[in-house]
Amino acid sequence: MSRNTPPRTRVGIADYAVTTTSGVLSTSGLGSCLCIVLVDESTTVAGLLHAMLPEATPEHTSPAKFVDTGIEAMLTAMREAGATPTGVTAKIVGGSTMLELTSTDGSIGERNVDATRTALGALGIPIVAEDVGGTHGRSVRFDVETGDLRVKTAYHGEQIL
Repeated sequence: MSRNTPPRTRVGIADYAVTTTSGVLSTSGLGSCLCIVLVDESTTVAGLLHAMLPEATPEHTSPAKFVDTGIEAMLTAMREAGATPTGVTAKIVGGSTMLELTSTDGSIGERNVDATRTALGALGIPIVAEDVGGTHGRSVRFDVETGDLRVKTAYHGEQIL
């Protein structure tokens, strides 16, 4: 790693990370899963969540596995790190329909996106950028210092949100 390369924190499936320093938060393997990046620019506190499912079940043991409890857990960690909840914005990526299953509720990806919009709306957190839906997987790298969220796909190249 060169001196100019910021440190990178890899976030696995059903996990999140919060940082107060410059660096890169990254995750890969986003199919129907959803990546939710929350940032408080006034304090430079940021977090990245890789959630698998929309809503926690009563027997759940991992809050980060679910959109609803994952957002709550990450936001709590961000507050503890000094974030001001009224200054937090969101970027979301993923929520693809990877398998065609017949369901009146929509695909898991669609339900993850809907659950995210609902949870963030209830908290008053605006979504300022997104790349959701489709039928392709994604990987992301969030640069805490610049606020750039790089979204990479195998067939659609790379974009910055």
